[in-house]
Amino acid sequence: MNRKIMSAVGIAAAASLALTGCGGESEPEAAEGPVTISLAGWDFASTPEFQTLADAYHEANPDVTVELKEYPAGDDYDTALTADLSAGAAPDVFIVKNLKNYVTFTEGGTLLDISDVAAELDPATGGLEPMSVDGVTYAVPYRQDSWLLYYNKALFEQAGVDLPDGSWTWDDYAAAAEELTKGIDEKQVTGTYLHSWQSTVQGFALAQTEGAALDGGDFSFLAPYYERELATQGDGAQPSFATVTTNELTYQAQFGTQKAAMMPMGSWYIGTLVAEQESGAAEKFEWGIAPIPQLDESTTGTENTPVTFGDPTTMGINAGIDESKIETAKDFLRFAAGPEGAAALAEIGITPALIDDAVADAIFSLEGVPQDELSRFSYTTHETLPENPVGQNTASIQTILGEMHSAVMSESTPVDEAITEAEERVANEVG
Repeated sequence: MNRKIMSAVGIAAAASLALTGCGGESEPEAAEGPVTISLAGWDFASTPEFQTLADAYHEANPDVTVELKEYPAGDDYDTALTADLSAGAAPDVFIVKNLKNYVTFTEGGTLLDISDVAAELDPATGGLEPMSVDGVTYAVPYRQDSWLLYYNKALFEQAGVDLPDGSWTWDDYAAAAEELTKGIDEKQVTGTYLHSWQSTVQGFALAQTEGAALDGGDFSFLAPYYERELATQGDGAQPSFATVTTNELTYQAQFGTQKAAMMPMGSWYIGTLVAEQESGAAEKFEWGIAPIPQLDESTTGTENTPVTFGDPTTMGINAGIDESKIETAKDFLRFAAGPEGAAALAEIGITPALIDDAVADAIFSLEGVPQDELSRFSYTTHETLPENPVGQNTASIQTILGEMHSAVMSESTPVDEAITEAEERVANEVG
């Protein structure tokens, strides 16, 4: 990760020179006639959002073609994109996939100031506010997934457990997981499934604990969340971390083949589950969505706004773009992050950054999406705080906390000891 940071920062001089040599302080002239702008994306075969936005924008603006450039998925995306930025070969518009690396790109001089675009977007656009760095915005969210609780209605009925009603705290969730496991009483079927990512514990703790911060050096707020998860896996109400990692379990298979009655997961899974049930990759069963469990009762119930987490996926403009294409690129960003782009994404089951009634209607009109009121409430109503708050040291701190997560969940290091070690490492190694 440090290699990526150093590589991106090293681009700053070249990017600055590119901007300086393109007409000084005069306003760039917009391109006349047909224009082609390029857009970075990844894994086009299974990630249709990029082509969807490109096609929708071209339909609304026939003189503009958005040409896609495919990069590797996963962490390799940042590595390959950074290399192209350094070589001056990156697309005009690119996705800032990981919020924790946003500062890296801004300080590397690779992103154009698009504060004017951000100012024109609906203030309700999810994840927009955190993108401002010292009063300047360099990328805008076009999608904003939030974490929800998925549940299998048939398994709840089989176990004789009441369905989630929006009032659950994490203690209620843990109790239900244990009750479900016992009530279902089938080998390899558990009350819930917790995937191996550090965010499945730390994201909720950071979002829901008052005063919690990554850059404060105090990670004691993580302790009750880890203690609860360790107790749940110790009771056999969810597969152990060792089982998940050693057997390379996937969350899609665990929930989709009815091996888990519940599962915390991001809103992106709605479209995935619908598609997999249609294709046969997942079994057919009735499912629902509930708000993610809360720290305490102050944010539970449909009369309140539940707190969850989720980083926005954002889009920015390459600082080295041809000046004649800047206004076109900005207009594409306004489209992608606005209601038109949101509607296009919702039609393919993607959760956009702007969720309005039209988006909700589109999502819940997809065949296979649950139609109950709680599912719709859960999708549309929540305060979503970032998993990776924008900051100079976020990437480095998250690396340390990721190692702490593995140590705790594998039960190789006690919770309090692991937290103390992480605090010491951040103090000694970061900043």
